[in-house]
Parts: sequence; C-alpha cells; structure tokens
Amino acid sequence: MADDDAVLPAKLLEAVDLAAAGDWQGGHEIVQEHEGHPLADWIHAVAHRMEGDLGNARYWYRRCGRPVPEGASFEDELREIRAALTTVVRVPKGKSRR
Repeated sequence: MADDDAVLPAKLLEAVDLAAAGDWQGGHEIVQEHEGHPLADWIHAVAHRMEGDLGNARYWYRRCGRPVPEGASFEDELREIRAALTTVVRVPKGKSRR
C-alpha cells in the first residue's frame, strides 16, 4: 500500500509528538505501518532506543541509513526528525517533482 504524500508527514509528526511526550509505544505503532520509509524507520530506531532495546534500535538505524547517535538525547533526535519532516516537499496528486 503506497503512502499518500500529503498524509504521511502528518502521521509521522504524530509519531514524533507521541514519542517526545514519552509515549514511545504509541509512536512505534504508527511507524510500524510505514516500514521502509526512511523517516519512519528513523523514528522506529529512536522508539527502540527509548525502550532500551539497543540491538533492535541498531537494526532500524541501519535500515534508515543513519549511524547510532553517540550522546544525543532522544529529545534532540526527535527535534531533528521533526525538522526533516517539516521540510518534506508536498506535491499535489497528479503533479511530478521536477
């Protein structure tokens, strides 16, 4: 199932907000529905870091092509993800990105 380009950023922002509020499980549930999207996989990695499951977190960092952060807080990393999400270019349906 392809993600709607207009809806996915909002869903991922919701996952970030839940994780930032301490509900990593809620954020995890959302990103599981979007496995394979680099930003969803990044949030997935942070959720497992928050859980304390570093082995699983390492797996998701590899999937999203990012190194495991050294010394970065969850809050800092979630802010970085939020910034990446807010710069996602949204293209109306039927239009191409050129």
